[in-house]
Amino acid sequence: MDRLFDLNHPFFIPLWRRVAIVVACVLWAMVEAATGSIMWSALFASIGLYCGWHFFFNFHPRPPEEK
Repeated sequence: MDRLFDLNHPFFIPLWRRVAIVVACVLWAMVEAATGSIMWSALFASIGLYCGWHFFFNFHPRPPEEK
């Protein structure tokens, strides 16, 4: 089944990519909160928390496909 966000894609196997995505979402949430955009802040914070949970506690990557 295809999902909009496939967080088990082989692209996310390197740890630095997973950390960068979570940090970028959380930092952007802080920027939005500092400017007063609470809706966007909540959205990016929830995306960051979801990615953090999935990448560090529930991560089961697929092996890369052979072409």
